Amino acid sequence: MPIIVNLDVMMAKRKIKLQELAEKVGISVPNLSILKTGKAKAIRFSTLEAICQALECQPGDILEHE
Repeated sequence: MPIIVNLDVMMAKRKIKLQELAEKVGISVPNLSILKTGKAKAIRFSTLEAICQALECQPGDILEHE
């Protein structure tokens, strides 16, 4: 049962591009891309918090357990 990353869905809902989100969050575009595609093995809570603040959402909007 994997963890599903819905970052691309939230980005589309908020109409924000990868580059813009990376700048707001303070991480590199390649690292954010790895997270967006679901290839990341882990995410720091501080990064998750920054993404949630930038997208005005909750962690459950981004991460889903299948």
